[in-house]
Amino acid sequence: MPSAIRTTALVVFCLCFLIVTAAGFLAARWQRADLHSLEEWGLAGRRFGTLIVWFLIGGDFYTAYTVIAVPAALYGAGAVGFFAVPYCILSYPLMMVLPKLWTICHRERYITLSDYVRGRYRSRWLSVAFAVTGILATMPYIALQLVGIREVIAALGIHGEWPLILAFVILAAYTYTSGLRAPAAIAIVKDVMLYIMVLAAVIVIPAKLGGYGAVFANAAHALSQHTPPASILLRPAQYWSYSTLAIGSALALLFYPHTFTGTLSASSANVIRRNAALMPAYNILLGLIALLGLMALAAGIQSKDTSAVVPLLFLRMFPEWFAGFCLAAIGIGALVPAAIMSIATANLFTRNLWGEFVRTPLTPPEEARMAKLVSLVIKFGALAFILASSARYAIELQLLGGIWIMQMVPAILCGLFTRWFRGTALLAGWAAGMAVGTAMVVSMGMKTSVFPLHLSGHTFAVYAALPAVVVNLVVTALVSVVTGRDTETEADRIPPLPPPTLNEV
Repeated sequence: MPSAIRTTALVVFCLCFLIVTAAGFLAARWQRADLHSLEEWGLAGRRFGTLIVWFLIGGDFYTAYTVIAVPAALYGAGAVGFFAVPYCILSYPLMMVLPKLWTICHRERYITLSDYVRGRYRSRWLSVAFAVTGILATMPYIALQLVGIREVIAALGIHGEWPLILAFVILAAYTYTSGLRAPAAIAIVKDVMLYIMVLAAVIVIPAKLGGYGAVFANAAHALSQHTPPASILLRPAQYWSYSTLAIGSALALLFYPHTFTGTLSASSANVIRRNAALMPAYNILLGLIALLGLMALAAGIQSKDTSAVVPLLFLRMFPEWFAGFCLAAIGIGALVPAAIMSIATANLFTRNLWGEFVRTPLTPPEEARMAKLVSLVIKFGALAFILASSARYAIELQLLGGIWIMQMVPAILCGLFTRWFRGTALLAGWAAGMAVGTAMVVSMGMKTSVFPLHLSGHTFAVYAALPAVVVNLVVTALVSVVTGRDTETEADRIPPLPPPTLNEV
């Protein structure tokens, strides 16, 4: 039976949405520049300082679907859902490669990772392969942000698809006019709301449920009744899947197109270094968000759709006006990454697919105009996908997305630290890794990215991206032996970093 409309919560939700919509359109006036340039529209002129980049990359990492899916994983599967916490922790030390990569891209005026591999390896087809991989991996990610908004709208008692369509029309409009400045401005509002929401939740909800001891005890009992039974503690059989998911996801996270777009918007390599130090604050937030899944179990939230448990928890445990605020924080949390993702994929299409094959090179205004139009097509393509199919298909494709992005990592890192590999060898390795990783997930019915690997009479449940990237590296090495190695790295030509300036803070 459809739920009744939560009028107070809906009014608060709409007010918050109107505020961020205004912020999105007004962002076009922020650091005024000519938005008829792809560098200004798609990278905000590479002028963002430490705090803005912190909010922007945090908006990339911690999306509406994160707030919904991580607690949902704990609600449905128990402790294994916590893998998102260590994988984000592992990603922060890996961020130390980004200043070197930023320096190369800034000097050569690269806008995408495909630009980087095109310049480093002088390989058109490797650049095209990376552009296609980035777009395919990001599209279902955008669709999942729609899933987050739809769950919130449904919890408010609004049914039908028109609110979702309206939200994305507004998102498309201010992204078109303001470019990357729009999600950067909204990310500040969104993160403030998210911190308020989480701090209130971890204080108020356990107090109503009898304290954290009662939360863990009741959650453990509820999980034991699942089919199959789950637990709040990892079981030995889950160790390999948990650890490999954390390691593989950490490697892939940094090189998604939207994450890299946020990185290149920084004003200097020192801004990236500071962010590597500041980002763990978001991981504390993520750990607290994950606990919402256990709180939902302890509160007796019942739903066949695990994605609905967090909205239902807030509506049960908070006054309606504050529940509306919390649901607005989740909904706005979908707008920031969706905007950045659509910009990043539009940059890839314009620069590295259309731009690679068009006979007459695009002028800067033509490049920006095409990217804006492509960003609209991408957003409405994701919307059409969700409206025409179930969220399950987006989730299944997103499982493949992380595996596909992992196949780009060898070429990116090798270009910084070794002279060995050529573009042709890396392209062969990429193709092999893509084929193996995709075959593993397909063989599991597209229901999981954890694959049972049989070695020496033992079976190890591992994240499919890691065996696939091993195949990638082996094929790359073998082809390199046959064709010969490269003689120069981009890192050899990196000039010394300038000292930080005041406007980088």
